[in-house]
Amino acid sequence: MCRPGTSITVSATNFCPPNYNLPSDNGGWCNPPRPHFDMSQPAWLNIGIYQAGIIPIVYQQVKCWKEGGLRFTITGFNYFQLVLVTNMAGSGSIKSMSVKGTNTGWIPMSRNWGANWQSLAGLVGQCLSFAITSNGGQYIVFQDVIPAWWQFGQTYSTWQQFDY
Repeated sequence: MCRPGTSITVSATNFCPPNYNLPSDNGGWCNPPRPHFDMSQPAWLNIGIYQAGIIPIVYQQVKCWKEGGLRFTITGFNYFQLVLVTNMAGSGSIKSMSVKGTNTGWIPMSRNWGANWQSLAGLVGQCLSFAITSNGGQYIVFQDVIPAWWQFGQTYSTWQQFDY
């Protein structure tokens, strides 16, 4: 099933929601505690034999290296912000996130899916800051990273980045 002595480094790019109506051994691929990776065929062929299909793997998280700082893409509507955070180094994933407008205190955000975090606050016309804790335990405040004249659909870059 496997190509002995081989390995590959992948970036997890989305969240696989569980389906508790299916048993994890027959279709509930994302059900805890089962780790699951969908890979492109070219990546898969580095570690597995095409005909093998689903194979057991051994994996470990490694530090993610990125050029530049985090990027924040804002979508949503007047009283709903969906923030996609990309280019995250270090542990490569977010444990918790909060947003602060010019006229607000810190507002906890909730994970919508994958690297998308949501806020149900009306923040249009305010400069935005984000406080992020990585799964590696590092906490960074991205102060006034989004200008007050931001618009939905735009992406803003920072110079700050996670180390671990």
